[in-house]
Amino acid sequence: MSLLKIETANHVTTLTIDRAETMNPLGAKGDGDAFAAACDAINADMDVRCVILTGAGRAFSAGGDIKAMKERTGSFGGNAPEISDGYRNNIHKVLRALYGLRVPLISAVNGAAIGLGCDLACLGDIRIASDKAKFGVTFLKLGIIPGDGGTWILPRIIGEARAAELFYTGDVIDAATALDWGLVSRVVDGDALMDEARALAGKIAAMPPHSLRHAKNLMRQGRSVTYDTALEMAANTQALMHLTNDHMEGIDALLEKRAAHFTGE
Repeated sequence: MSLLKIETANHVTTLTIDRAETMNPLGAKGDGDAFAAACDAINADMDVRCVILTGAGRAFSAGGDIKAMKERTGSFGGNAPEISDGYRNNIHKVLRALYGLRVPLISAVNGAAIGLGCDLACLGDIRIASDKAKFGVTFLKLGIIPGDGGTWILPRIIGEARAAELFYTGDVIDAATALDWGLVSRVVDGDALMDEARALAGKIAAMPPHSLRHAKNLMRQGRSVTYDTALEMAANTQALMHLTNDHMEGIDALLEKRAAHFTGE
């Protein structure tokens, strides 16, 4: 069985982690390659304007494969340099692939998002959660450290103090707390999660594809550049967008009081 179930419709690709029987763990050989191939294909396809990431069954992802850790196999086997390479060449390849998506990513968190699973969810530009979702970065409880980039991204989302509380205690929080802390933007009934995610993705996918990709890039770059640099990047990117047919379509639609139809031209 392949790791990912991939479905595309109406300019939206849904990636479902499909190991429901074991709560969608990651770290098996080839996991990084599977995500890299899927995300490379999405980036190359201008018809795709938004991605939804979710998990099959009752979990989003329970994180790294505990059985493999116990048996010291796969990405968790060998000596220290080999384990380090297991992270770089497989687990981190999953994270880099999702982080490198050029289109907006919605994390639809249907259940437990623990450890690596929480880090994956945090890579979403937008995160929405089922009322059954739970979040935790429980690495220290296993005698290891957050090894999947969570120490970089989680404080940027919920702040240093709350991120530190989760990392240092290993506590797991429910969906309501995640909403209160800003980890997710909305919580919905579990049965309605994917409908909500698709509706949100549909709104995003109705936007012009080039503008979507450039807007995401400007937001991403804005994390680390000065305001003057952000303005310069915006000026140069805006000039390109002004010359597109989609810009004219947006203006015409507004003046004619109709919905715009953007084609990526």
